[in-house]
Order: sequence, then C-alpha cells, then structure tokens
Amino acid sequence: WALKDAGDLRSHEFLVAELARLRPDDAVLSEEGVDDWSRLSASRVWIVDPLDGTREYGEGRPDWAVHVALAVDGAPVVGAVSLPAVGRVLDTASAPAVPPRPSERPLRLAVSRTRPTMASMVIASALDGELVAMGSAGFKAMAVVTGEVDAYVHAGGQYEWDNCAPAAVALAAGLHATRLDGSPLTYNHQDPYLPDFLICRAELGEELLELVAPLVA
Repeated sequence: WALKDAGDLRSHEFLVAELARLRPDDAVLSEEGVDDWSRLSASRVWIVDPLDGTREYGEGRPDWAVHVALAVDGAPVVGAVSLPAVGRVLDTASAPAVPPRPSERPLRLAVSRTRPTMASMVIASALDGELVAMGSAGFKAMAVVTGEVDAYVHAGGQYEWDNCAPAAVALAAGLHATRLDGSPLTYNHQDPYLPDFLICRAELGEELLELVAPLVA
C-alpha cells in the first residue's frame, strides 16, 4: 500500500506542477487532486490519471499506465498514455497505425484480471472470442491500438481520468471509441463518473454495439 500511495502522489504532484508551469491558464482534473469546479467554465481542461493500475504497479507488474489528456470543449483532442514498465508512450501526435488483424485469429477482447464485464462475455460468446486478461484501463486500451487485442469494452464504472487519454489516442489512431449506446465520449462534466465505453477496431464498432445494446437499454 505504501508503494502504491507513493506512486500516486509523486506522479500527481509532478504532473500538476508541470501543467501549472507550461499551461497556467488551463484547468486540471486529476484523480488524486481536489476537484475545482471552476473547471466547468473552462474550455481547456487537462484530465489526468497519475497512476492507472495501482494494483499492478504495487505488484511489480508491467500492465499499468499514466494518462494525460486535454479536453477542449468536452472533446478528447490531445492525449498521451505512458506505459513506463515497457518503455513506451502512445500519443495523439504520433498515433501508430493499427496493424491488420490476422485472418486466422479469433476475436480478442481485453478484460480485467479480476472481473471481466458482462458486455465482454456477451461479445465473446456471440463471436467465439477470446478473453485476454490485463491490468489497467490504459494498458488494455493501448493493446487495441497496437493490435494485440481487437476490442476493449467496459461497463460497470470508471471516471473521466480512467479513459480520456486512452480515448484520445484511440481516436487519433482511427479506432472506434464511443459510449456503449453509440454516443460520443465527452468530458469535463460536473460529475466525472463515466461508466461505460467501447474501444475497438473501426470495422467492428457497429457489430459490437449491436451485441451490447440489450445491456444498455
């Protein structure tokens, strides 16, 4: 617990200080900070998760991340997801091209190590897919960007800092990224609770939304 708490705090303090130095006129929403509702009237809001996947970080696993994103008028337009344990950063400025899906490979869905969502299991059952357990939200989303998996569907509770940067990078890479009802992902709401989304290969978006529609209704 001490390691996880220290990682959260030191990352938060560093990121907030750098944003204050480099972008002093912008608002900031950080998981580890006190929420200042003056951000609601700001056009530019940095949304930060200093340590996404504290469990994995504390266990010494590689599947954790750091999220930094800029929402402009609610849209996730700039973002970076750092994967420090594997020495990689994926960002909107240089989003990688998503590699083709091998034709012989079954549909692969990134899921939580401890609690796969019902939406994931519905899709896997319908399409004879494979569930691939991973740690943090950012790590799972970036696995879609890099082509390791084909989709990451979440329902059951997250906050804006959990998915704003991953959504920004996914969209920049040409992936599908929406709420489970198909509506756009938007940010900087008074209540930062953002419980569901789908990030997947663009060609799968419509089909997967149709499969999870009964869970959303």
